[in-house]
Amino acid sequence: MPIDMPLPDLPPDARGRLVVGYSGGLDSSVLLHVFAHTPALRARGLHAVHVHHGLQAGADDWAGHCVATCERLEVPCSVVRVNVARDSGEGPEAAARAARHAAFAAQLEPGDVLALAHHRDDQAETVLLRALRASGPDGLSAMRPLRPFASGWLWRPLLALPRAQLLAYAQAHGLEWIEDPSNAVDDADRNFLRNRVMPLLRTRWPHADVALSTVAALQAETSGLLAAGDDMALATARTRDPSVLRLDALRALPVARRTRVLRRWIAELELPPLPARAIDWCNADLDTGRADRAPCFDWAGHRLQRWRGLLQAAPIRAPLDADFTAQWNGAAPLQLPDGGRLWLDGATDDRMWTVRAREGGERICLPGRAHTHALKHVLQSLGVPPWIRAQLPVLVDGEGRVLAAGDLAFDAGFDASLRDGDRRLYWSPPGDMHTVLDAPIA
Repeated sequence: MPIDMPLPDLPPDARGRLVVGYSGGLDSSVLLHVFAHTPALRARGLHAVHVHHGLQAGADDWAGHCVATCERLEVPCSVVRVNVARDSGEGPEAAARAARHAAFAAQLEPGDVLALAHHRDDQAETVLLRALRASGPDGLSAMRPLRPFASGWLWRPLLALPRAQLLAYAQAHGLEWIEDPSNAVDDADRNFLRNRVMPLLRTRWPHADVALSTVAALQAETSGLLAAGDDMALATARTRDPSVLRLDALRALPVARRTRVLRRWIAELELPPLPARAIDWCNADLDTGRADRAPCFDWAGHRLQRWRGLLQAAPIRAPLDADFTAQWNGAAPLQLPDGGRLWLDGATDDRMWTVRAREGGERICLPGRAHTHALKHVLQSLGVPPWIRAQLPVLVDGEGRVLAAGDLAFDAGFDASLRDGDRRLYWSPPGDMHTVLDAPIA
């Protein structure tokens, strides 16, 4: 029984290897066998990746089976061992899936296509699971046949085929595969649907899996139409910093659209999905319109933070260590303990400065000013958000005079010396943080 496996219409940047996620089970065994015996697909630089979760007693034997099968097929195989987080709060299924996807992502090179063996029965189960979790169109669209993934693409070529057809293929070609004993246990939600619910549904509606897969396709169309509007609304709320949105633009949106925009924004930032409580917090906070407070909402190690007319989403970071201090002459970049960096572009001299965290109470004499001003007030007047101020290093001279606050505010004399020497001081905040200012303020 042949299985036709033409390549989909791939975008121009999807010209890398064809990487098969190979568990050793029935589905991925069929997928790998078909690919290995299709010259056009093998010519893509066929490669298999087996993720070793270490969750079952036979995990080592499974990895050995996959390696041996790939050797017979003359397909390179990588075995990637992962540690599944047991305390993530997501549950064992979600934790294993997250570890597996992270392993696949790490194996992909730019332009590679990861092929996974999900089939029509899997799609039907996913639609039911999402429906029982009260998902909207995005969730009910379930698994997409082709979508961007990591530095490449994820392709599910078997998604329109029933598992029965894969079983018939495997039997006709004498394939050997692994039976995971955990699949027979109903503890996991998907297993319960697969072992109990779907067989019962088929006794009344024999084509239940076809109908549910059609639901996914129809919802994918709806989701695509909604996404176009989401993109337009999100564009109106963007700032120069991708992690920050304008509150006035969000406030102008209907609640339903705003909810979709917030979720799309978080997904684009590759942060954990927002829980419903976070959406409720955003909507309640936006509806009050109060500008005199800076509330936060924390979830999964990340934080939503409102300040003035801005809303930021980012990983929770500790402020720059209050005890941090370093001597620096600018000859080489200075790595800060929070992951930030300070460097001087241009010739150095014999002067030595001290770089430290803000202590509070600092004052600075800005260019063109006759008197010093509180650094706190200067930063507030420049519109520097609190999440930037918390990481901001200060540069002081031997007498304790503040010469610079990162690269956002400079002392008049220090600014003149930089200009005279055709030099410039730069500060790079930790991670993907941005200052949301057009340029250093001097």
